[in-house]
Amino acid sequence: MRFKLKAVVCVDLNWGIGYRGKLLARIPEDMRLFRRLTLGKTVIMGRGTFESLPAPLEARVNIVLSRSLNANAVLVCRSLDELFLRLEAYPADDVFVIGGEAIYSQLLPHCTQAYVTEIAARFDADRHFADLNQDESWVLRGKSDYKTHHDLRYRFLEYFHNG
Repeated sequence: MRFKLKAVVCVDLNWGIGYRGKLLARIPEDMRLFRRLTLGKTVIMGRGTFESLPAPLEARVNIVLSRSLNANAVLVCRSLDELFLRLEAYPADDVFVIGGEAIYSQLLPHCTQAYVTEIAARFDADRHFADLNQDESWVLRGKSDYKTHHDLRYRFLEYFHNG
């Protein structure tokens, strides 16, 4: 692949990412990191993630992987094969996978890196990300000190895929 897929996600201690279509928490510094990483880049999301946004993400190429979505403001790919063909033809270097659960599980094996914001708490979650600590093909190569937003402690982790 000419492009590099990277995942960006915010998880709790159980690797939960969402509940009833919403994020588990909103942390301003996490949102700033997401913006810094993805601005001017290509982002890939599923239909549910796309529909949870007020509008397509500005200053990014928005790709939605969905068999059923019809939307004019974004590029819709109906399959992984179509997605990879489009990405090979498109002048993109870093491409960020931004959710939800099904999209992460389909594309994580193709990712070279994962930027994870880990919240030091456990939430009720009905959507999860793969536990990278339990997968020998992923190696933690960087972590920040813990930070605090209101009563939430969190830190930034960076994983690399060896597979």
